[in-house]
Amino acid sequence: MKKLLLALITVSLFASGCTFINKKQADTKPYLVVLSLDGFRWDYPQTYNTPVLDSLQKAGVFAEMIPSFPSKTFPNHYTLATGLYPDHHGIVMNSFYDPTTKRSYSVSDRKAVRDGSFYGGEPIWNTATKQGVRNAILFWVGSEANIQNMHPEKWYRYNQKLPFTSRIDSVYDWLSLPAKVRPHLIMWYYPEPDGTGHHFGPHSPETKQMVEQLDSWLGQFFTAMRRLPNFKNINFIITSDHGMQTLSPERNIIIDKYIDTADLSHITGNNPIYNLGVKPGKLEKVYAALKKVHHLQVWKHDSLPERLHYGQNPRTLDLTLVADPGWSLYWSWAVGTEKGTHGYDNADRDMHAIFYAAGPAFKKDYHAPTFRNVDVYPLMAKILNLKPAPNDGSLKEVQNMLKK
Repeated sequence: MKKLLLALITVSLFASGCTFINKKQADTKPYLVVLSLDGFRWDYPQTYNTPVLDSLQKAGVFAEMIPSFPSKTFPNHYTLATGLYPDHHGIVMNSFYDPTTKRSYSVSDRKAVRDGSFYGGEPIWNTATKQGVRNAILFWVGSEANIQNMHPEKWYRYNQKLPFTSRIDSVYDWLSLPAKVRPHLIMWYYPEPDGTGHHFGPHSPETKQMVEQLDSWLGQFFTAMRRLPNFKNINFIITSDHGMQTLSPERNIIIDKYIDTADLSHITGNNPIYNLGVKPGKLEKVYAALKKVHHLQVWKHDSLPERLHYGQNPRTLDLTLVADPGWSLYWSWAVGTEKGTHGYDNADRDMHAIFYAAGPAFKKDYHAPTFRNVDVYPLMAKILNLKPAPNDGSLKEVQNMLKK
């Protein structure tokens, strides 16, 4: 009964004739609130009970979204923010080595994460600030860094322990500010169901419980949004960075079983994808050995398939390795026990992510064609009436979602 009520509330949120809105208080400028649910696979709503997302689908637009390669968290969140492929914005992996500056980046190194010199391109919050659109960013990749000598107007240092309900409160408080200081672009983040999917697998009872709990929190979020006097002008996007693939301990590849690690200068990445730096004179030896490994794809720098848009940035080093979907790529000293992961070829449909959108800019009950996540940046810019910075996306690919 509770879940049914949440679904009915969500449908009512976007219905015409919202009599609870005080028109004198409402702001006529467009608003955009973007939430990322980390690791929320495109088909979870078909597999699990998600009445709020189901009703949001009828109230707006939904689509299957293709992540950029590699289908990892940091590269794809920053792609969503910039419209650039990871090879072009520079966050090529969750961890990487930059041979140009001889410096390393890792998601666990908070000093590096906050160093704007690692980040290329122009995130949408900078685009907004430059053009007079107020913004507030909660825990999105890149928002802690000083990029182009700029920060978002409102932002916080990442705090994994901040309760999910408190994040809802933060967004509500921002949208309740006086009109002169109220943000019109808000981006925020939940680290689930990614963590649960890694630990238990995408088809586990635990992931089912987490997905359904997230849907319940979405119901609370939209209930809070309904109380805002400017609600009718707010556009919402609920999306993700990537999906999740099921793993098995019977499908492990131990890399150093096939090559001598003494031939390597750098190892960056994690299961199921790595970029390797190779010592001078050893490239052909290492490459030939890895090419013989079953269920493993290996490419030299600057020779990856064009469709992946990857492997030309110096940070991808000499070789890129990725396991076939469902296979794990480990080292003998670090064999994992996770039951789910991501990072595979983005042609693997299990890597695809959700995309839901509703509000005054979007059509209703519209199933949009599958699209690339680089197209989200120009879509956000269009909604906010911003002139986009150079990007790899195309508004033409997603303009069908918008009302004429």
